[in-house]
Amino acid sequence: MSAVFLSASVPIPGRGKFHETANPFLIQASVREFVWTVLGRKLLIWGGHPSITPMIWAVCEDLNVDYAKAVRLYQSRYFEELFPEENSKFQNVIHTPNIAGDEKQSLTEMRQKMIVDNKYEAAVFIGGMEGIFEEHDLFRAAHPDAQIILVKPTGGATLELLSEADGQRAREQPKEFGGPLDYDFNRLFHTLLNIRPNQTRSVDIK
Repeated sequence: MSAVFLSASVPIPGRGKFHETANPFLIQASVREFVWTVLGRKLLIWGGHPSITPMIWAVCEDLNVDYAKAVRLYQSRYFEELFPEENSKFQNVIHTPNIAGDEKQSLTEMRQKMIVDNKYEAAVFIGGMEGIFEEHDLFRAAHPDAQIILVKPTGGATLELLSEADGQRAREQPKEFGGPLDYDFNRLFHTLLNIRPNQTRSVDIK
């Protein structure tokens, strides 16, 4: 089963200006639609940001099936005291080491293992802060043939990726998702990830 990488977070004040363009409601809506689309259909992999993991578990509960094995959650032990409660509900959590008590080094270690050690067909970027740039660059270098989907209306670092002057750091989604249809997240993910709305789900993806 092919894998899809999710890079997402809700920007907070004090971490650059990402919160100025971010739309928390649309970040939550797009994450929910993305997870609802891929869960049990493709292997979902993400880093355990505390603003995102509870959203993913909420979709698992809404589907009323234990999809804990259909995901792969990466979490750095640097943040061990801050792990969200929902971490314990997933059965496929990979912990990466706390590197010398250094947040930046520990996050880079986690991102390297999460992105380089897996085979992906696509990556989805939603909202986010400075970590989005590192994850985007790592992903493009490790998986040059994989699709990249940048969800523009969610703002944050994802919007900055789309605004790069040279246009080389990101590949935008097709033009038919411009304008009002930017907000049709259900259609966007089903179409770009080639997932049928009635496609069956598996609780145990290898």
